[in-house]
Formats: sequence, structure tokens, C-alpha cells
Amino acid sequence: MLALIAGRGALPTVVAETLPTRPIVCALEHVAPTDLAPDHVFRLEKVGGLLRWLKAQGVTQICMCGAIRRPEFEWRQLDMATLLMVPRIFRALRRGDDGALRIVIAMFEDAGFEVLAAHEAVPSLLPDAGVPTFSQPSPEADRLARIGDDVSADQARDDLGQACIVARSGIPAREGEDGTDAMLRAAGQEVKGGILYKAPKPGQERRADLPTIGPDTARNAAEAGLAGIVIEADGVMVLNFEETLRRLDAEGLFLWIRERPE
Repeated sequence: MLALIAGRGALPTVVAETLPTRPIVCALEHVAPTDLAPDHVFRLEKVGGLLRWLKAQGVTQICMCGAIRRPEFEWRQLDMATLLMVPRIFRALRRGDDGALRIVIAMFEDAGFEVLAAHEAVPSLLPDAGVPTFSQPSPEADRLARIGDDVSADQARDDLGQACIVARSGIPAREGEDGTDAMLRAAGQEVKGGILYKAPKPGQERRADLPTIGPDTARNAAEAGLAGIVIEADGVMVLNFEETLRRLDAEGLFLWIRERPE
């Protein structure tokens, strides 16, 4: 049986609704998933109790999906089942995004669970490489995408962010904690004609926190005046693929599902 550790955003709902059998849905307190009622709500201080509860339900596989902000740790809420896990939890809270996820995944695996990526549970989330839109990328888009590759390498070193806007004048915006759509909504006039570049950080753990785009991304990219979106093939999930393409085609933007150069 599969359980989702569901965060915010559309991804947990898409995964749950696409699977042939509804998974058990768990969520951190105060981080309820969008449009998906959790079966079990837990606190970080009681994650040991969560693991016991999952085993009692017959869960053998875990899929972590959706955005989660790091919660504060409150000693008064600690349960005995979590006590021995506290050093690992504190190491995770001090690490960057990828380092924290690796520790959390190891905790689930050490407890006997198989950890699946969202795209392993729902393979259709990763579309084939190519340009499925009517609009096609220009040679300028290729130049900007190569700049995006360099930015992505920088983001890997900082362990923060998976997207940026690349314009002819340079790099006006990098993704922060508020996410891609917030970056697009805050973009100024200088990004017009540029691209949204999105890719996993090189070397990151891909069983959680793989980047996504969807219809809202398409709309916000169009409103920002971008020429198109470049995502890494086999590295970025597309939610509601057909609707995303319809919005991009209606606005004249391209989607380039690009194989990243070696």
C-alpha cells in the first residue's frame, strides 16, 4: 500500500487522483494539501509515531510530494517513538533543501519503507523530450537556455531554487522560497522576450522535490511577457499537460522539453 506525505500545491492531488487505488494521505500539521483531505495529520515531533501508524495500516511505500515549509521543533510535543530520531531531525533542519530530503528519505528507508518519486508512481508526469507547442524556440532561446544551465549549477552549489528567468539583458530573477509562480508574478518589464528556465539541481535527490510546472505557470509566464518555457527532459513534471499546452498555444509561448547538454 502507498502513502503520500503531501504538501501544498497541485501535485499531491494529481498523484492521488491518477493512481488506480487511492493512497493513504498524510500531512504535516498546518501544511494541508490543496483540494485533498488528509487521512492522518502529524507533527514533526511525532514522526516516530507516524511511522508506527503507517505500518499498522499496511503501508509499504512512501511518496513525498508537494511543497513543505520547515516547521519549528517544539520539545513539549515530542513523543517517545521519535526520541531516538531527534539528532537526525535536527541535522535535516540545518541542511539545505536537498540535504534535508536525503536525511528524511533515509529515515523512511531505515524504518522499512520503499520511497517512490511522484513520477515513479505516475510516469505520465514526465513528458517526452521535444517541443509540443505550436510556437518553436529560436536560436536566442538556445543561448538563454545555456545561461540557465549555468544558473542551475550555481543553484545546486547553494542548494536553493530550481528555476530562473533568463532575459537578453542577463538574469533578472531566481526562484526563492515562494516558488516559481511568485517569481513570475514579481517579474518586471526587463524580462519580456526572455525564458522561464526550470530544472532539477544537478546531483539532487530525485525521489522528492522534483520541480513542476502547470497551467498556472503557463499563465504567469505569458503575463510576464516571456517567449517560452524551457524545462529539463526527465527532470521536470508537467501537471495537467494538455491544459498547460492549450494555455501556452493560446498565448503564443513555446514549451521546450530539453535534453540537458552533458
